[in-house]
Amino acid sequence: MATPVSGLVDPDRGYVNPAIYADQAIYEQELELVFGRSWLFLAHGSQLPNRGDFVQTYMGEDPVLVVRQRDGSVKAFLNQCRHRGMRICRSDEGTSKTFTCTYHGWAYDLEGNLINVPLEDRAYRNEIDKSKWGALKVPRVAEYKGFYFGTWSEEAPEFEEYLGDMAYYFDAVVGRWDNGLEFVGGTSKWVIDCNWKFASEQFASDIYHAQSSHASALMALVDNPAYWAGISYQSQTPGRQFGGNGHGAGSFWSEALGGPDPTYGTGDYAAWVAANKDEVFRNVGEDRALRVAGHNTIFPNFSWLGSPATMRVWHPRGPGQIEVWAWTYVPKDAPEEVKADIRLGTQRTFSPAGSFETDDGENWTEIQQVLRGWKARHNTFNAQMGLGHEERDVHGQPGETNDAFSETAARGFYRRWADLMSGLSWSEIAELDAERQATATAVPQEVREV
Repeated sequence: MATPVSGLVDPDRGYVNPAIYADQAIYEQELELVFGRSWLFLAHGSQLPNRGDFVQTYMGEDPVLVVRQRDGSVKAFLNQCRHRGMRICRSDEGTSKTFTCTYHGWAYDLEGNLINVPLEDRAYRNEIDKSKWGALKVPRVAEYKGFYFGTWSEEAPEFEEYLGDMAYYFDAVVGRWDNGLEFVGGTSKWVIDCNWKFASEQFASDIYHAQSSHASALMALVDNPAYWAGISYQSQTPGRQFGGNGHGAGSFWSEALGGPDPTYGTGDYAAWVAANKDEVFRNVGEDRALRVAGHNTIFPNFSWLGSPATMRVWHPRGPGQIEVWAWTYVPKDAPEEVKADIRLGTQRTFSPAGSFETDDGENWTEIQQVLRGWKARHNTFNAQMGLGHEERDVHGQPGETNDAFSETAARGFYRRWADLMSGLSWSEIAELDAERQATATAVPQEVREV
């Protein structure tokens, strides 16, 4: 029986019940209704350059193999042998022609079809129909500008429809360069004892924490009084936050071309970006190049930053734990010294030991510890920043936006979460979204107290 979620979040009034971060039954429901029905990031094409290349990842808590096929396409299937449930492949990545379960030796091809059963003639009397016992396929895999996403859902909208206005903000990063992006080899992985929604929501919506949480890290990284005078913790810098379809993005408007400020690199990157700005302007436009990068999440759990150049998935591991998988991304055509500069900047800031990353993890684990208390789990959180001040399609940016210091994207994140957790079909959600957009211009006259 599904756990009722009605009333646990109220995006219209900006209320969040913290039970959603700590309840085991709610978490189990998320695996089915959120992760089982959303588009989830699988891999970037640079991780699968050749036929037979594969990576192992997760969709929720389900392990999947993502494999470059002989025809150049990419397919994915559950990394679970149909005999007794062992992983078909125990390597994180590699190149292979087949995958053989190490328990009893059942073998599968690159598509996950069962192709060999040891002792088939004696043990099964040649009566097993191998065509019916292949690995469970991920039925839908979509490629978007080199990024591969998959969903278990047959009724979820097509990926580009699912992305919606978020495509404008995603393209601002992944579409800047003629030859696209690539991931630096290797995946950084670490565990944080917190709920996955803390991380996803923060990357969608929250720049507000930076002036408090990251003050000491900024002071340690930047010994430049002029920098501090200019940044003023960004409090006077204009910027916008987008929220739609559960996704979120936020950026300050910069006069620089999205290159690293002194916090993130030694200068090779900034100089190379400036020298190639015409390419960026041609691909995404000058306004978007200067105004969009920032912090971002594609619902539910794929996030990235514009600078430093980090992309990551927040893999859920129970209501109180996540496993972070993170990559540094670089322009594919950049010189090696520029790629090295980008990688160094990301390692210093947003890596397992990065100065900003550890600040964030400390916040999230502390919240999760507080939520061990009964009263703490039955309190109410305030997500009302900027409530009632949303605008649509302004400043040349599509979708519902607000000031950079707002929680528009957070409220949208929880709205989509609640839609899915309520068991609504995707067609019903689409109808609701249309109704919401039609009435979005109505600004509430007051916000009721708890």
